[in-house]
Amino acid sequence: MNPQKVLIITYYWPPAGGPGVQRWLKFVKYLPEFGIEPIVYCPENPNYPIIDKSLVNEVPKAITILKQPIKEPYQLASFFSKKSSKKISSGVIPKAKKQSLIERLMLYVRGNFFIPDARKNWIKPSVTFLSKYIEKHQIETIITTGPPHSLHVIGLQLKQKLRVKWITDFRDPWTTIGYHKALKLSKASAQKHLHLESQVLNSADSIIVTSNHTKNEFSTKTRQPISVITNGYDNHSVRVEGKDEKFTLSHIGSLLSERNPKILWEVLSELISENEAFSKAFQLNLIGVVSDDVLESIHNSDLKNHVNRVGYVSHDEAIKYQMASRLLLLIEIDSEDTKAIIPGKLFEYLISETPILAIGPEDSDVQQIITKTNTGVYFNYHQKETLKTQILSYFDAYLSNNLNVHAIGLQPYSRKALTKRLSEVIKESL
Repeated sequence: MNPQKVLIITYYWPPAGGPGVQRWLKFVKYLPEFGIEPIVYCPENPNYPIIDKSLVNEVPKAITILKQPIKEPYQLASFFSKKSSKKISSGVIPKAKKQSLIERLMLYVRGNFFIPDARKNWIKPSVTFLSKYIEKHQIETIITTGPPHSLHVIGLQLKQKLRVKWITDFRDPWTTIGYHKALKLSKASAQKHLHLESQVLNSADSIIVTSNHTKNEFSTKTRQPISVITNGYDNHSVRVEGKDEKFTLSHIGSLLSERNPKILWEVLSELISENEAFSKAFQLNLIGVVSDDVLESIHNSDLKNHVNRVGYVSHDEAIKYQMASRLLLLIEIDSEDTKAIIPGKLFEYLISETPILAIGPEDSDVQQIITKTNTGVYFNYHQKETLKTQILSYFDAYLSNNLNVHAIGLQPYSRKALTKRLSEVIKESL
C-alpha cells in the first residue's frame, strides 16, 4: 500500500532556530512510520530572526522539500532601523512608553498594512504554485501551521480552489495572543483579523491546537473538529559531565518585555542579601534573547553580579544547559490570554532530570502539565513568600546534594507518540 501524501505548508524550517521549527521538523521525522509521506513547502529566502544551522542535520534525507521566494517587509524596514526590525520580527516588543518613534511607526504599519502578518505577500504566489503541484501530484491533504497566520490564508484559498482536505495547526492562538494587542490596530484592522480567523476556523476540515485553553476558545468560534496535540520531547544523544557546581537557575528562550517576573527578582535579591551561602553559590543563567526591560529590572534588583547572560545558543547547547543546571526557570506573562501558551521548551525541561521553577497565570495548561508529571513547582504572581520558601528549600537540597526530580507520565509527550496522534487526525479527515 502506497503511503498517503500530505503537503505541509510552513514558514519555519531549518536553518531557522527557535521553538517554531521544532514541532514540524519532528512530525516530518516520524510521519513515514505511520504510513504518511510528508512533503514540505517553505520559503526559499526567509528573514528568520534566529538561525540554528545544526538543525539542518535533522532534516530527513528522503523527504521532498519545495521552496518558493518570499518578499518580506522586515528586509526593507532594516534599511531604516536594523536593530528595531530584528527586535520586532523576533517578537521582542518594547513597552509602549519605551518605544522609539520608528518602533511605534513600524508596529502601526505592521498591524494595519500587513494583515494578517508580514508574510502576506507570499500568499498569492504560493497559491498559484501549490495549486499546480497539488493537482499534478494528486495530493489529497494539506496542513498549514501558524503563526504566521498568512499560511492559514494560503490553506483557505487552496481549499476554496481545489477539492482537498485541509488541516490547520495553530501553535499559538490568533486574535487573543499577547503581542496582537501591541500592534496598534485600528478598529477596521482588528475586524479584518477576526473575519479572517473566522473564515479559517470554519473552512478547515480539522483544527489542531497545542493546548486545552486554545481548544476551549476556538470551540466558541467554530463547530469544526478540534484536536489537542501539544509540543513534545525527542530522544537525544547530548551528555554532560555532571551538574553545575554553582546553584544555577537557568532560563532558556526569549524573555520578552511583558515576561518579566519582578516578584522573582525581588525574592532572589532578598535571599542574596539575607543568606551569605546563597549569595556565594547562586547564578542566574539567561540563555536566549532578553529584552532591555527585563535586564533593567534584574539590575535594579542588584542581581547584576549574579547573572550569566549567554545569549542564543544552538539547540544541542541549550539541552546541555538544561541538563547541567540545578533549576530550570519557566516564565509566562500574567494574563488570561497566556493560560493557553505552552512553551515548547517545557517538554525538553520535563526530561532534563532538573526541577522546574515556573511562574505564570493561575490555572494554566503549563501548571497542569508540571503538576501531572511531578517535574517541578508552579507559582502565580501573588505568591511571593511561598516562592521564596520554595527556592530556599531547593537551595537546602542542593547543599545536601539531594536536589532531584522524580518525573512520572512523560511518554504521552514524546514526539513519536504525538506524531501517531497526528497521523490519526490526518486519516480521520479523509
